[in-house]
Formats: sequence, structure tokens, C-alpha cells
Amino acid sequence: MILRTVIVDDEPLARDLLDALLSEHEDIEVVAKCQNGREAISYLQSTAADLLFLDVQMPNIDGFDVLERVGLQHLPPTVFVTAYHEYAVRAFDVHAADYLTKPVDSERLTTALKRVREKIAAKAALLTQEQFTAMLNGLRNSEESKSHPSRFLVKDGEKEILLPVEKVDWIEAAQYYCCLHTNGRQYMLRETITELDNRLDPKQFVRIHRSSIVNLDRIREIYRDGHGEGSIVLMDGMKLRMSKVGRQKLAELGKA
Repeated sequence: MILRTVIVDDEPLARDLLDALLSEHEDIEVVAKCQNGREAISYLQSTAADLLFLDVQMPNIDGFDVLERVGLQHLPPTVFVTAYHEYAVRAFDVHAADYLTKPVDSERLTTALKRVREKIAAKAALLTQEQFTAMLNGLRNSEESKSHPSRFLVKDGEKEILLPVEKVDWIEAAQYYCCLHTNGRQYMLRETITELDNRLDPKQFVRIHRSSIVNLDRIREIYRDGHGEGSIVLMDGMKLRMSKVGRQKLAELGKA
């Protein structure tokens, strides 16, 4: 049985990576790659699909909205995709076919597809209206109760380490990634700077520029020019640009 599969993700790299990984499975045919919630709703309401990979965090219309607007009658077995392991994991395990965390791993994807096939074979992948409602409520409650991260899982050479958040000096935007600067070293994290800014504790980290976030405890000096912009100097002497909005944020925190 060929599973007509739909991928929904607002990040082009994430869509392409998942598409490439799915191409290794002969019974999977990717029939659509939607770049936002609106495209996904339009496609799923008009075209039958056997399997859906749905990103949870998307701007404007997120994964929760997609589920609600598509409706149970058009909803295929769904594998949720999230950048944050702590988001709604319990709800995914109970109600969804499976979930994956970004960046998607080939071995973990294989496991998810195995679960999907087993549920389809057992005719257990379809949700009742009650289960559908419970799934949405569980996902939304998990989203509302999210906490600020205390550690980052990052690659360090051939291994991975848990980096305490408080040890990060500053964070630099790098397209779909962020570079974490700490004690003279750099670690890459697969999140945009906006996504990371939304997750970090605003009492500890402030976005001082569109391309940088700073740990308040690492600020040594603050400078400004006549236009409201300026710069900050960190404890290690690193100098970072500061926008007018960034300075206003610092002022509101009583740090400038």
C-alpha cells in the first residue's frame, strides 16, 4: 500500500529534509509540501491523504489551527513535528500516530512510520470525535504550560552535550540556526533567533538587535549614540550592536 503523504512546515530546509528522508521508503509518496497552515487546510479539505506530517509551531496558522479547521472527516493519521521536545510530548504519545523532534533523524522516522503502518493495519489510526477534541485540548494545554529551557542539547564534535542556559554569553542569528557563544566557544542550535527569543526567560535574556540576544548577567558596559542606538560590551570584551528597540528593552528592565 502506497501512503499518499503530506508535509506541512514553514521552514523550507525542514520540508526538504523530511522529503529526502521519506524518499528512502518505497511505500511513501509525498504528494504535497505545504509551506504554511493555510496551504495545508486548503489541500487537506480538497484532496484525500493517507498520512500527514504536521509542524506544530508555525506563524499565523499553527498546527493546532490546521487540525481544527481541516476537521475530523479530512484528517489522515498524523505525525506531529516539533522543534521542542518538551512541547506536548505526553499528548502526542496518547493521541497521535507519533511525533518527531527537529532535526528529524532517519532512524526515528523509520520507527514512526512503523507505528503508522501498524495502526493503519489495525484500523486504529482513525480518531473518534471525542479523541480528536481531547487531542486538541491536550496539545493546547501543553503549549500554554511550557516553561523556559534550562539546557540546550548541542553537538560538540562527535558527541552531544547539555549546555546550561545560564552559561550562554550571547546568541547570534545564522539563518535557520542560532550560534550560542559561551566562554570563547560556539555551538549551533537548529532554531531561528525569533523562535529562541520566544522560548528564553525575558528576565535573563534580551534581544538587543535583530541578529543577537544577550545574557543580562554578561553585560559589562552600555553605550548609546544620538539616534537611540548604541552598543554593549560583554564581560569578555566582546562588543555587540544594539538597536533602538533593544535599548528600550534594557531600559524597561532597569539595566540601562
